[in-house]
Amino acid sequence: MYMFVRKYTKVRSVADAARRAKSGIGQILRESHGFRSYYVLDGGEGVGVAVMIFEDRESANAANDKVLEFVRASLFDLNLGDPEIIAGEVLVNIESDA
Repeated sequence: MYMFVRKYTKVRSVADAARRAKSGIGQILRESHGFRSYYVLDGGEGVGVAVMIFEDRESANAANDKVLEFVRASLFDLNLGDPEIIAGEVLVNIESDA
C-alpha cells in the first residue's frame, strides 16, 4: 500500500473545505485505479490534513495530481496554499477484528 498525506496549515474553515471537497474529491478517488481509502482531519487552529491510501505508488501519484488540480480550481477561495506533502509505502497496517 502507498499513502499520501497532505497538510494545510492556514485553512479558514477545515469543516467547509472537507464538506466541499467530499463530493469532488470523492468522485475523483472512486474513479481512480487502486484507491483504498481517504480521510480528512481537523487538526485545529487552521490545520487540515488529508490522507489517501492506494494499492501502489503509481495509482497514488496519478490520483494525487488530479486531487491537487481539483483543490486549486474548486477551493481557491479558502486560501489553502500549497500543502506539505508526505508520501511513502505503508509499512504497518493494523485493523480491528470487529
